[in-house]
Formats: sequence, structure tokens, C-alpha cells
Amino acid sequence: MEQSNLFIFILLLILFVLFLVLHHMRQKFSKYPPGPYPLPILGNFLHLRKTPHISLANLAKVHGPLISLRLGAKLLVVASSQEAATEILKIHERVMSGRPVPLTIEAVSKGLDFFTLIGATSCTKNWKILRTIVKAELLSTEVVDKTTAAREEKVKELINLLSSKQGKVVNLGDYVFATAANTVSRLLFSKDCISLENQGMVGGFSKENIKTIVKMASTPNLGDHYAIFNGLDIQGLGKKSVECLGRLYASWNSLIDGRHVSKCGDHVGKDKDFLDVLLANGFSKDQINLILSEMFITGIDTTSTAVEWAMAELIKNQDAMTKLSEELAKEIGGNIIRDSDLPRLPYLNACVKETLRLHPSVAMIPRRAIETCQVMNYTIPKNAEIWVNLWALGRDPTKWEDPLAFKPSRFLQSHLGFMGSHFEYIPFGSGRRMCPGLPLAVRLVPLVLASLVHSFDWYLPENLSPGELNMDAKLGLTLQRVKPLYLIPRPK
Repeated sequence: MEQSNLFIFILLLILFVLFLVLHHMRQKFSKYPPGPYPLPILGNFLHLRKTPHISLANLAKVHGPLISLRLGAKLLVVASSQEAATEILKIHERVMSGRPVPLTIEAVSKGLDFFTLIGATSCTKNWKILRTIVKAELLSTEVVDKTTAAREEKVKELINLLSSKQGKVVNLGDYVFATAANTVSRLLFSKDCISLENQGMVGGFSKENIKTIVKMASTPNLGDHYAIFNGLDIQGLGKKSVECLGRLYASWNSLIDGRHVSKCGDHVGKDKDFLDVLLANGFSKDQINLILSEMFITGIDTTSTAVEWAMAELIKNQDAMTKLSEELAKEIGGNIIRDSDLPRLPYLNACVKETLRLHPSVAMIPRRAIETCQVMNYTIPKNAEIWVNLWALGRDPTKWEDPLAFKPSRFLQSHLGFMGSHFEYIPFGSGRRMCPGLPLAVRLVPLVLASLVHSFDWYLPENLSPGELNMDAKLGLTLQRVKPLYLIPRPK
């Protein structure tokens, strides 16, 4: 009996002490945005679960549009409304222009802050120089216009290959991935990098290797949240990333060496590619490797993800598929889709916009406060990590009618575009950290999507009905489908 009473007393004492600790932490951090109580040491990791974009949107419904969480020793602030996004990405854009860079990425870019756009922790003078080069020589409207024929050629190859697969089940994402990879590699170094036929290829350019790099970069690193683990790489994320990037670098190193020998970077010709530009600007081989890998991986992953989600939504929503097919048949007829056709296909462009509303390729815009500031009457301390939840913004019932439904028609008479000036819809971000690949993405994604819909009728395998198509998502660097999209093409 006495032992039982002692046990109860100790349990109550532990609970009381735990309450005091939590109460103290809440008082200490009360100046920060509200949020769920963090557990000692662990913080709020358990609140994120397997789908952080959904979990954070649900927490915002309870605690408000601007919330804070403790992830180990790190403070995370999450914005989930148009108003909160406006304050972070417009009103306080300069202060919020830093970027949290995981230790995994630092492991492959030590001392190379100048030579990366995504991995740059702040908008330094050197970062601005690099961004200017990328925007002017790789992703300007003029360059995108000049490379129209190459994009159309890659899409034509995709359609021709899928025509040979009629009646067979195909993993559509794999073929779109390869098409995006070859389109981007043509811009970077005038060469295809992946065989459409050989989907099981290995090496640096393989989908498996690239997806592993993306996975390593997006996996939470204990060292980012607990200083005691900083530099230990106990999960092996840094080591694995270096290995995978090494394979990727090896895939184009001979090309870089050949250009160095022939001094292709010393001249500016009509047919120059981005590698020529980098060589002409005096970048070293290590610097070029980092820049090319960043442009290559992000360009492929975001494009292929967007097309795959768009096709999934059209398969699931046959009325929208019919409307798009009718628009293409009326405007294009029996011809193949050209880049010049895209401006006169409003429903196609509405389908792309609606897809990115429901499934933004980058679901979380990451920022870091470079100074302490006030946002919505709350304190955001220096070096706090900030996420803008685009997934939540696109499904906000106060801004969107029937927000969970796929309705491209909502964009037909809408003023909303991709330029980041209307903060209820910012799939490419906003401000100085806005996605530099926008000019290419808004031409490539609709071109691939229109070609797929115009050339084929699509069916689900195993007599699966559209309503049964799994639409679950997982969050990495991009918002990807949990299950690949398997379809059966039949030429029209």
C-alpha cells in the first residue's frame, strides 16, 4: 500500500514539474507566434507527422495564420494565409530574404556560397551577380525563345515513344522526367543526358541518383536541430549526398574538360549554351559543377512533378479532360502542338494554374530572418526559420470557392498570374528569392501537358475508375505523388 502511494506521489510530482517546465517555456516564448506546446528536447517534431504541409495547415486552423513551433533547438515560424504571406514576402521581404541551408547541402557547397542560388544563406553581392548571369544567359525570355525548337523536339520524341507503347501500362512520371532532363541539359550543355527508351539506366544522370540527391537534401538532419550533432553526420546524409553528386559531376566532367581545352568559353557565339557562359565568366570546375547540378536537379524535379499532377487531376476529373481535349481539337486540329500555340489555349493555361494551386511544386517557401522584426504583432527573432505554406494558401476556403475541387474555369476570368504579386496564389514564390526558372516552366509544362492530351486518350490500368485514383502527396524538396501515375496511352 505504501509503495503504491509512493508511486502515485512520484508520478504527480513528475507531472507537476513537467507542467512548470512547459509553462515556463510558454511564457518565455509568448512573444513569438502561438503554436502547440513543445515537448522537452523533442519540441514539436511529432506534430509534423508524415505530411508536414497538411499537419501545419491543420495547426493553423487552431492557432492562427502565423504559428511557431520548436524543432529541437530551432524556432520555426509558419505562415498559412494570404495576409501572413504578404507580411513575410512583401512588407518584410528584405528582412526575410535569408534562406535556411541544411547541413546536408553545406556539406557539398563548403565555401561556395557565391556559386549557388538556392544554397545561398543570404542575398549577398556575389549572389546577385550569379542570379543576374542565370536570368540573362539561361532563363531570360530571349534565351527561352531561342531554344523553342529544342523543347519542341524533346516533346516530339516523348510523343513518338509513347505512341510505340500504345495499349501498354507506362509510368508516365518516368518519361516526363526524362523529357524534362533532356530539355534542361540541352540548355546547360547542348546534350541529351537520359535515354527515353532505357528507363532502367544507372549512373549520375539516372532518375534514381537524382531522386536520391533530392531525398538527402530534404531529409531532416539532426545536426540542423541539435548543435551537439553538428558536424557529425550521424545519419550519413552528407556523405551520401557527396557520393551521388560525385556521380552526377562525373557524367559531365569530360564535357567541361573538353570545353576548357578547346577554349569554348572564350567566345560568345550564336549557339552558346550555359556551360559556355560559365567558362567565359571564369568559373572554376568546382564552381561550375555546383551551379550546373543546382539548375539541373531543380529544373527537372519541379517540371516533371507539375506535369504528373496535372495529368492525374485530368484523369480524375473527366469533365476537365474533355474540355481541354475539345479546346485542343478546335485550335490545333490534327497538327502537333507548337510553343506558339500556347497563348491561344486559355483552358490549357487554366489547367496548369489550377494544378499548381492544389499541388504547388514547392509546397513550402523557406526563408530565414536576417534580423529580428515584428510580423502581425509577433516577434520573429534573428535566424528564425520561416516557411510559407503554399499548399495551405491554395486551399484557403476564405479565398477560394470550393477550394478542394479541381476547377480550371476559376482562372479563365481571373487576374491571378505567376508573377507573385497576389499572395493568395504564388506558386513560384515572390520577391528577390522568386523562382528564376519561371520563364521556362510556363512554356515547358503546358507544352508537355497539351501534347500528352492532344495525342492520346488515357486510361487507368486494371479497370481502375478515375474516382479510385490515389492522390496522396509526400513532401520533399517538391510535392510529389506517393504512388507513381501508371496510365495506358492510346493514340487518337
